[in-house]
Amino acid sequence: MRLLLLFFFCFCLMFPGTRAQQAFRTEPKNLTVRMGATAVLRCEVLRASGTVQWAKDGFLLGPERSLPGFPRYSMIGNPERGQYHLQIEDAQLEDDTQYECQVTSSESSSGIISRLAWLDVRIPPSKPYFDMDMSTPWEAGKKYTVTCVAPDAKPLAEITLYKDGVELTGAESFSTSGSKDKLLNAHAEVTVTALSSDNGRELACHAMNPTLLKPVETTMAMNVYFEPAELTLSGSLTAIEGQELNLSCYTTSSNPPVDIRWWLGYKELNNTSVAMEEGDNGGMTIMSNMTHRVSREEHGMKLTCEAFNKGTHFSKTQSEELSVYYPPQKVWINAPPEDVPLRSGSTVHMVCFATGGNPKATLAWFKDGTAVTGALQQTSFDMGVARELVVVLTASDNMASYRCDATNKAKKTISAYTKLRVYFTPVSMKIAAQQEVLRQGEALILECQAGSSSPMANISWILGPLRLQGVEEEPRDAEFGGISVHSSLSLNLTSQHHNQKVICQAYSHVLAEGTNTYYKLNVLYPPEFSPDQPTEVQVLEDDMAVIPLLVSANPEEVSCIWLHRREKLVKEEDYRYHWLDDHSLEIRNVSRNDAGGYAVKCENDEGANEISITLDVQYAPSVKAEKEPVFVNLGETADLICVADANPIIAGMFSWKWLGEEEVEMGEETQEDESGLLTIYNVTRAHAGSYECLANNGIEPPASAHIRLVVQFKPELRKGPQWRKVASRGDGTSTAEIVCQAEGVPRVDFSWEKSGVLMDFENPRYEEMIMREGSFHTSTVRVVNVSAVLDYAVFSCTARNSLGEDKLDIQLISTNHPDPPSSFRQVSVGHDSVTLEWIPGFNGGLQQRFRIRYCWDQSVSFLYVDVFPPSETTFTVTGLQPVTTYNFSVNALNAIGESEYADNNAVLTITTKERPDSDEDPSDIDPASQGGSGLPVYLTVVLTAVLGGLLVFNLIGCFFGLRWKKRQGQTAAGSRDSVLDGKKKEDEGSSQSTAGNSNKYESREMINAAAQRTLLVDSGSEADSNVYESYAEECSHYYYPTGVYTPHLSPPPEETRGLDVIRRPVDHLYEDVGMYQDTAAPSRPAPSVVFEHKLSQQRNEWRLPTRPRGAERTRQFMAVHQPQRDSDLPFELRGELV
Repeated sequence: MRLLLLFFFCFCLMFPGTRAQQAFRTEPKNLTVRMGATAVLRCEVLRASGTVQWAKDGFLLGPERSLPGFPRYSMIGNPERGQYHLQIEDAQLEDDTQYECQVTSSESSSGIISRLAWLDVRIPPSKPYFDMDMSTPWEAGKKYTVTCVAPDAKPLAEITLYKDGVELTGAESFSTSGSKDKLLNAHAEVTVTALSSDNGRELACHAMNPTLLKPVETTMAMNVYFEPAELTLSGSLTAIEGQELNLSCYTTSSNPPVDIRWWLGYKELNNTSVAMEEGDNGGMTIMSNMTHRVSREEHGMKLTCEAFNKGTHFSKTQSEELSVYYPPQKVWINAPPEDVPLRSGSTVHMVCFATGGNPKATLAWFKDGTAVTGALQQTSFDMGVARELVVVLTASDNMASYRCDATNKAKKTISAYTKLRVYFTPVSMKIAAQQEVLRQGEALILECQAGSSSPMANISWILGPLRLQGVEEEPRDAEFGGISVHSSLSLNLTSQHHNQKVICQAYSHVLAEGTNTYYKLNVLYPPEFSPDQPTEVQVLEDDMAVIPLLVSANPEEVSCIWLHRREKLVKEEDYRYHWLDDHSLEIRNVSRNDAGGYAVKCENDEGANEISITLDVQYAPSVKAEKEPVFVNLGETADLICVADANPIIAGMFSWKWLGEEEVEMGEETQEDESGLLTIYNVTRAHAGSYECLANNGIEPPASAHIRLVVQFKPELRKGPQWRKVASRGDGTSTAEIVCQAEGVPRVDFSWEKSGVLMDFENPRYEEMIMREGSFHTSTVRVVNVSAVLDYAVFSCTARNSLGEDKLDIQLISTNHPDPPSSFRQVSVGHDSVTLEWIPGFNGGLQQRFRIRYCWDQSVSFLYVDVFPPSETTFTVTGLQPVTTYNFSVNALNAIGESEYADNNAVLTITTKERPDSDEDPSDIDPASQGGSGLPVYLTVVLTAVLGGLLVFNLIGCFFGLRWKKRQGQTAAGSRDSVLDGKKKEDEGSSQSTAGNSNKYESREMINAAAQRTLLVDSGSEADSNVYESYAEECSHYYYPTGVYTPHLSPPPEETRGLDVIRRPVDHLYEDVGMYQDTAAPSRPAPSVVFEHKLSQQRNEWRLPTRPRGAERTRQFMAVHQPQRDSDLPFELRGELV
C-alpha cells in the first residue's frame, strides 16, 4: 500500500497542474490519552486538491469522513477550511499505535504525507493485592517479608506500603508482564519486624500511575502474638508467725492471654483467683490473687509467680523470699551491784544482751520509765544482740530504775531491770536577798538554800578574798534520796561592794567536792572617782588632748559638768570640745591657752561629787635674744642672753654656736630657767660676729635666734712695709694714692699731716676718700701732679675713735727696686716637692715678682724658679729627688731691679721625704746615685764632647749679645720714658702707687700657687743677662733677644669703692719667663754635668685666694719689667729722698 501511495505521489509531481501546490497547515502531533477518553489528532491542509485520508500503523483508514469499519474512528472539522482531524472515541489499548495524515496528488499538486504521530493510551492498574500468607499470626520480634502487586497498568504503577498509616521505607520494586501486551505488573517488597503494637493494626498497599487522580489501595489487619512486657508480684512477703499472706501476681497485655501459677519452694499453691481484662494492642491482662498462712519454718523460702503464653510458648517467673517474724527468747543486764555506792560524775558502763528472735531484737534503755537517748549503737553477735549504756552519774541516778527492752517486728517485748546507788553534791543552790534595793551604808541579809545532796553538805560564805560565817538551819530530806541544808548572812554595804559577788558554797567532806552559787550586789551610790584618776594630763600643742574621767556610780546615768577657769565648757561655743561616752573631755588642736586647771562635777540620783585635773600643754620652744646686738669692749666680759618660750623648760636645752668661718674659743654656757647665757671672758676681736642660740626641749622643731657680738676697740692701723711707703714719679704728671687703713669699733675718723703740718684738703691737689666696710675704715689721700720737690715727704695718718687712736707715717718717694721679702718659711714637704711661703716687702712702686733659688749638695750651680703668677707668695717647687737636702732662698724683682734675698740672705734648708713604695719611679732617682749602673764610659765621653761644643757655641753667642746690648743701653732710658709717656696718654693721671698695688702681706693669705720654672745654666744673678733657655714637654730651643727688652707697662689699676659701685682693673699680661743662664758667672760646670741636671717641665699648682679685705681688693700689680741698673734711670726714679 505504501508503495502505491508513493507511486501516486511521484506521478503527481511529474504532471503538475496549473493550481498551486497543496501543503499542511497543521500536522498531527504525539498525543497521550487515558483509556476510555476521546483522542483527536489534528490535520489541516492548505489548497487541498487531492484526497485526504489517515493511515494507522501504515494502514489507510479510507477517505470517507465516517471511516466505515472503524466505529469509534471519524474525521471531523470543516473540509472547506482543509480540516481533516482524526477523532478516536473510547480509546483502548488497541488504539495505542502511530498515525499519519496523507493527501494524494492531483492534477495541480503532488501528494503530501505528514510526519508520524503516536497515540499513547494509558491504562490504570487493577486493584493491588498482597502476595503472602496472612492466615498465620505473626510473632512479635520476628521479621516478615510483605509483597504487594499492582497488575495490568500502562505505564507501570508505583507502589507505596503503609503500616498503621506510616509509610514503610526501604521497599524494593520490580515489574513483570501483564495479562496483555503493553501492560505491566508492579511488585514491591519490604521487610517488617513484627511488634506487639502491630497487633490489630492495618497494613495498606497503594498503587498509582498518571492515569489516576488518587491511588488504588488494598488493606489487611495484622494478627501478632506477643508476650506480656511485665510480670509483677505485689503484696507484703513479710508476716508475723501465724498471719495470712495476701499476694497478687499481675501480667501486662499479651496475645493470647497467659496462664498464672503459684509456687512456695517446690510446692504449688492453689488458693488463688484470676481476673482478666482487655489490655494494650488488642491483648489481655491477667491478675491472680493468692492467700496463704505462714509458719516460722517457711522463713526464707522462695515464693514464685509463673506466667505461661501458649501462643508463643513463653514462660516468665517472679520470685521473692518469704520473711516470717517471731519474738526473742531471753534478755539480761550486766551492771554494778546495787549495794556498792558510786560517786556522782563517775562513768558507769551497763550492757544489755538479748538472744533469739527473727529479726534480731532491738534493744532500748529506759530510766524510771523514760527512754534514755545516750545509749551506744547496738551490736550483734552469733546468737543475739547487745547494747551498752554509758552513764555519767548524777543525783537523779541515785536508786533510779534502769530497764532494757528487747523488741522486734514480731511485736512482743521482753525486759530486764537494775538499780544504782549514787553519792552527789547539792543538786541546786539558791540565794536570795531580803531587800530589793541596796544602798551604800545599809545592811543586807542573804539566805542560801542548798538542794538535795547525799551525804549531807555544809554551807560556807565567800566575799572576794574573805570567808564569812553564816547562820545554819536544821537539814531536811529532799529529792533523789538526799538531804537539803539552809544558811543566812548579814552584810553592811559600801560602794566597794557594787558588782561584787557573794558566793554561797555547799561542800561535801565525803566527796571532797562542793557546789556554789552567787549573788551579785547592785549597790546604789553617788559618783566616786577612781584612785587611778590622773590629776595631771600632758599633751603636745596642736595634738588632740584627752582628759580621762575615771568615775563610777550606781545608777550609771551620770551627768558631768566641766569648768575651765571657772567657766563652763560648752561644745557650741568651741567646736574643739568633744565629750566621750565616759564623760572624758577631748580637746582637738589643743593650744597653750588650753593649759591649766579643769574642774569636773558629776552627779546621779544618789548624789554628786567633783575633782580637779590639770592640763599641761607642752610645745616646742620659740626663742629670742634679750639684747641684740651686744656691745662689749676688747678684753671685757660679754654676756649673750636668749630667752625661750617653751614647755617644758628642761636643763641643758640651750646650746650655742659660733657662725663665723674661723674657729674661736667659745665661752661658758649656763641656763637660768627659761634663759640661756653664753659668757665670754676676756673678749678678743676674733669673738666679734654672729652667734646662734639653739633651744631644744625635746619637742620638734627646735628654735634658734642669732645674736651679734660687737667688740669695740681702739683703731689699729695697717703698718706693714707696703703701707709705710708710696712711690710715684715726681715729674708733675703722675697721681699718687696714699692709703691708710684702720680696723676699729666704733666708727673711726681720720686726720692727715704732711711733714708735721695738718693737711688742707681745700687744696685742689689733695683730696681724701673714706670707705668703710664693717670694722675696716680706709682713708685714701689722692695727690695730683706729684712733684718731687713739693710732695716727696712724710705723710702722717691718725685714726681715732672713742676708745683711742693710732698713728702711721707714710713716706712718698720715687719708684725704686723692691724691698726683700721676709718670714721665708716651709709650708709642707713631700718626697719630690716642697711648698714655701713668704711675706713680700715694699714693691718699690712697681709690679713686683718673686724668684726662688735652690741647690743641693751635688748641684754645680743654683737653680732658679720664677713664681707664677708673679704676685703669688706661696709656691710649690716640684721635680725634687727623695731624701735629698736642698737650700732655698727667695727675692723680689720689679722693672727697676731686684732685692736682696729674704731675711738678710738667709737660707732655708729642707730635706725631702722618702718615696712611697707604690709611687716609685726610676726617673726620679738621682743620676749621681746610680754608680756603676749608669751609661758606659765610651757613651759618656761622646756626650761630653758634643755638649762641650754646644756650650762653647752658646758662650760666643752670649758675648756678641752683650756687646750689642751695651750699644743699645744709651737709648734705654729714653725708650723707657717714651713708654711711660705713652702709657700716661692711654690712662691719664695714672701712677705707680703702693696703695693701688698693696697686699695684706702680714696675713700670709694663700694665692694661686703656680709658676713657670727657670734654670740658671751658669751661676750668678746678673740682672743684665738676656740669654735664656726655654724648656717645654715636646721640644727644646734657644733664643736670643735682638734688642733691649722693655715690656709694656700697664697703668696702675685703681678701684674707687663707694656704697654700691666697684670699678675693677683689667687683667695684666705677664711675660713668659724661660730657663736662663748668667754668662757672667765666675765659674761654670762642665757641659755634661750641667745637662744632667736639667729638670723636667713642672706641674702648675694653684691655690684659691682667700677673700681680700678692705683696700686690698683694689690692688693689682703692674706688668713686669726687665731689671735695669740705677745708673740708667733718671734722677726722680732712683728712689732718693729729696
